[in-house]
Amino acid sequence: METIFFIAVLIFSVVLHEVSHGYMANWLGDPTARLQGRLTLNPISHIDPIGSILLPLLLKLSGSPFLIGYAKPVPYNPYNLRGRYAEALVAFAGPAVNIFLAAIFGLAIRFFGSSLDASMLSAFEIIVITNMVLALFNLIPIPPLDGSKILSGILPGALGRGYDSFRANFEQLGILPGTLLILVVFYFLAPFLLVSVLLPLFSILTGGGI
Repeated sequence: METIFFIAVLIFSVVLHEVSHGYMANWLGDPTARLQGRLTLNPISHIDPIGSILLPLLLKLSGSPFLIGYAKPVPYNPYNLRGRYAEALVAFAGPAVNIFLAAIFGLAIRFFGSSLDASMLSAFEIIVITNMVLALFNLIPIPPLDGSKILSGILPGALGRGYDSFRANFEQLGILPGTLLILVVFYFLAPFLLVSVLLPLFSILTGGGI
């Protein structure tokens, strides 16, 4: 049951992540996601064969300490967006929702954990951990992850243009090279993220350890 609940939480969190991109883009002037019917919580509209199926499966088979995935990216037209940092805001909207969910349920554990039964406490912990990992994973600045678009949007002048060029050229290679690079980088980053980022943040939010 815990595995089933984890899968449900992962799917729901990833769907909310993607829908948030679309709502932010729509709010900033681009209706592409809305017109294509992507502002929906129906998971079928967001499943990506590689990110939603292959990547979690490979991580599971490799014995990875993390099981992560991503959904089909919500489309948007950057030329319709308003504002200097609009594309970065659209990219950050997804991780921001995961951070928000982790914070809400983490603080619920901190302040009301003593009144929760064991199964409810475990469920809240799964929600917190899943959303923390999703946020950290997507903030890695590797195309096509959100972190690459955020970095591209906030780097000044020549740095920003140079990174834009790198991101555009890399994305032209297709989804597979990006996925493989993400797997390699995340594999080596996983111990650092766990010990130096995830565990301390979980402790700060919940007042306890995993």
